[in-house]
Amino acid sequence: MKTYKILPLLIGLFIASCSNKNDEYDASGTFEATETIVSAEASGKLMQFNVDEGDTLSAGKAIGYVDSTQLHFTKLQLLQNQKAILAGRPDVKSQIDATQKQIDNTLVDKQRVENLVKGNVATQKQLDDVNSKLAVLQAQLAAQKSSLNTQTSTLNDQSSAVAVQLSQVEDQLKKCVITNPVSGIVLTTYANPNEVTTMGKPLYKIADLSSVLLKAYVTGDQMTKVKIGNKAKVLVDDGKDKYREFEGNIEWINSKSEFTPKTIQTKDERANLVYAVKIRVKNDGFIKLGMYGEVKF
Repeated sequence: MKTYKILPLLIGLFIASCSNKNDEYDASGTFEATETIVSAEASGKLMQFNVDEGDTLSAGKAIGYVDSTQLHFTKLQLLQNQKAILAGRPDVKSQIDATQKQIDNTLVDKQRVENLVKGNVATQKQLDDVNSKLAVLQAQLAAQKSSLNTQTSTLNDQSSAVAVQLSQVEDQLKKCVITNPVSGIVLTTYANPNEVTTMGKPLYKIADLSSVLLKAYVTGDQMTKVKIGNKAKVLVDDGKDKYREFEGNIEWINSKSEFTPKTIQTKDERANLVYAVKIRVKNDGFIKLGMYGEVKF
């Protein structure tokens, strides 16, 4: 008779323990982070590539470079072309000095003839000849200036075109240096030193794991507890029947419902439609991407 009395008690305790376990969390999900795939921005041989999985890299750090020999030669050639073009520009002042001196002398002659005409020593024809000569020289000077300015402008335009080409080569040379864009930990590498890479080919994947996101799913009746900016308790398995607790902030809530993913459990297993939420958690290094976590709102 005692056995029959104990059995219902054990069954009740088992049911209560299962119920308490289900009440420990409101939703569960997996941890993720923003992963950045860094690709090559130039084509050529990887002369240096100092990246290994697990490395911690800071943003802006140079971690290797692609062979840039041919680009360097192209730059030198363009510099010489630009130098030759600029050397061909005319010296406007020296080329018009002779004509300007003739004009200055003719102006002096004109003044002298005008004085002689007033004294009836020279004729009007002599004055007209001087004025005609002056007009020819002034037209000649204007033509010279226009021609020299056109020539100078053309050469300057050619130099500017070479300068644009130089800027393009400089940009390509800059892209030969592989610079890490974001701070984080290298998750995967796709290349090795001395391999030939091409523009756009992935080199490695990196993610900032100082804070991670727990993507969980909640049912419609739980939405009253979930608001962007609210704090939540995040639990991560830390051995048998042990959990490590983290504080999280709700950062994102999907505005549309979706069918429950097969790998995700919800508090209400009968729910078909759920809402995805993301909870930002500061990571002390314990949380790894893909780990399961549970959340209590």
